[in-house]
Formats: sequence, structure tokens, C-alpha cells
Amino acid sequence: MTISDQLIDELLKERGIEAVIPAKANRVEPISHDADKYKWRHLIENFFQKLKEFKRIAMRACKTDQSFAAMIHLAATVIRTR
Repeated sequence: MTISDQLIDELLKERGIEAVIPAKANRVEPISHDADKYKWRHLIENFFQKLKEFKRIAMRACKTDQSFAAMIHLAATVIRTR
């Protein structure tokens, strides 16, 4: 680990930030990460990607906040039932 890597790690720890994404497999000194948090992060990212497939949500075509929220609930239901 170089000096800059150590400084970055210290700064992140001071701010309460922890590594969630695992380091590359070929890294000399791998950084520890929380595998369970990574699994949930990946699941949520995939859900948002599926949600963006719905054109009305991606374009934010709804005129009101209430109708936009309704579209998100409807799309989430469709995604869940697939």
C-alpha cells in the first residue's frame, strides 16, 4: 500500500466511510470489505436499472409527484411479479 493509499484510507475512516465494493482480484494488498452490504448494494442497483427500463419513469413523463410515485409503485410491482 502506498502512502497515498494509506492517507485515503485514513481520511475515509475519519468520515465513517467503509469499503463496500471489493478490491480487484489482482491487488497486492486486498482491502477488506463487507460482503453482505455489497450483496444488498448490488441488488438495489439492479432494481433501479430495471426500473429505468420503464420509459415513463426514465423520462419523468408524469406531471405530478403523486402520479410519478404511482408509476414507480406500478413498475416495482411488475418487476416483482416477473
